[in-house]
This record gives sequence, structure tokens and C-alpha cells, in this order.
Amino acid sequence: MKKSTITIDVGLDEKNVPEQITWSASASTADTARTAKAMMLAFWDGADKSALRMDLWTKEMMVDEMADFYYQTLMTMADSFERATHQQELVNDIKTFARNFFTKFQEIQLKENKA
Repeated sequence: MKKSTITIDVGLDEKNVPEQITWSASASTADTARTAKAMMLAFWDGADKSALRMDLWTKEMMVDEMADFYYQTLMTMADSFERATHQQELVNDIKTFARNFFTKFQEIQLKENKA
């Protein structure tokens, strides 16, 4: 069996708040580790029938970047769900939610910036 190793390194400050996130994959064409401001990692535990998750973001992650990150993640989750289940109606629901989420975020940002 062929294997690939994914390595995630998280640099923490004195209060254990992430300051830097880097990742690399042995099967990647990238020569060096890549940096990220945020990450979401999820595993499905088939025995417990539960999702195990890790969400981290650095101090530099801006609120508008977080909203865009969530929007893009929701859209790609919809795409993955479509490939796995072929349930187009549910995929459309997820994508509609993602678009509404991002639109509402933008509206809130406009109101807060005017205040």
C-alpha cells in the first residue's frame, strides 16, 4: 500500500494561542512547508459514530478572512457530499446556506463599519 504523510506544525505563544500554522505532505510537489492562518481537521470515528474535530486559527486571521474561509469550506463540503452521496437536493441546500451565510456576514460588516 502506498502511503502519504501529512505533517501539521502549530507554533504557540505563552498562552497556547496559535501564532503560526505550517503543513506539508509527503506526496506534495511543494518543496517547503506551507503556511496557513487557519485550519479545520475532521475525522470520522466509525466505532463511536462521532466526528472528531480540530479547529485552529492564528492571531493574524481577520474576521473577514474567517467568513470567507467558512464560506469556501461549506461549499467544498457540499461538493464532497455530492461526490459521496449524489444527493443533489441536499447539496443545493448546503450551497444555499453557504451563500446566505456569506451574504449576511457582508451585511453585518457593512452595518458595523458604518457605526
